[in-house]
Amino acid sequence: MTFQIEYWHWVVFGMLLMMAEIVVPSFTIFWFGLGAMVLAALLAVLPDLSLSIQMVAWALVSCAFALAWFKFLRPHMVDRTKAGVAREAVMGETGQVILAPQSPRRGQVRFSTPVLGADEWEFICDEEVETGDRVMIVDISGNTLIVKKRA
Repeated sequence: MTFQIEYWHWVVFGMLLMMAEIVVPSFTIFWFGLGAMVLAALLAVLPDLSLSIQMVAWALVSCAFALAWFKFLRPHMVDRTKAGVAREAVMGETGQVILAPQSPRRGQVRFSTPVLGADEWEFICDEEVETGDRVMIVDISGNTLIVKKRA
């Protein structure tokens, strides 16, 4: 009795690889799982493919998916949070005052795009600002932004 790989073996293998992506968040294993699913569909149509042809086809399809992801799709997915970037990269970002500073409490500013991982920050300003004013980041001091009123 010889063992022959059926299409559903590839389906199970592909699902296991896709589930492994949950544990290994690199978004690479997923493409090899998707390649196994494509091979399962191919094997359902052509059930007499040899194991060596199946393995080569799986490797080629998986590598094509991974290459397409890293070369074409991923560059279009821009991380707009600016988390983990140098402080110079956020200088000049503009936000709107949602809570004016009143001694001893600092003000709150909200940004339309998250700055350093958050869309709301406490701020210090040398000028008088009111709720609704637009302010611009000029410096960062610990967990507080130093801003100036935007003209």
